[in-house]
Amino acid sequence: MTTAYIGLGSNLCDPEQQLRDAVTQLERLKHCQLSSISSLYFSRPMGPQDQPDYMNAVAELETSLSPIALLDELQKIENKAGRIRKDNRWGPRILDLDILLFGEQTIDTERLTVPHYGLKEREFVLIPLIEIIPELLLPNGESIAFLRDNIDANGLKIHSKLR
Repeated sequence: MTTAYIGLGSNLCDPEQQLRDAVTQLERLKHCQLSSISSLYFSRPMGPQDQPDYMNAVAELETSLSPIALLDELQKIENKAGRIRKDNRWGPRILDLDILLFGEQTIDTERLTVPHYGLKEREFVLIPLIEIIPELLLPNGESIAFLRDNIDANGLKIHSKLR
């Protein structure tokens, strides 16, 4: 089994319910076990600010799936929620599920980059991640705690527990 960390985000169609439903779907994934889930956070959108604020969380999964098989399963959950992929990378979305980390692996393919390319710069990833595993190190040895201590919280606010 490999430990994977998944970023969850939504800013459309009742974002809190979208994330709660996504957690339920993660709990049902074959060959995976949901180990931990962070609190739910409000965050400002990246990119265009003329969209609703996001709700974000981070989940810890134990999985026997390969990274690409896990990505496929996460995209099925997004599609089931009604996610439509657009060219606008920073636009609003019903549900976004990103593989942030997959064990100690570094992956750089056309479909998947792990560690997630924005992990170090995103308070809405680092702060929920450190909530569930404060001692975590990236595959290159960098401390998540150090990264979090050196990032602006950018108005990130805790909303509630997901479970």
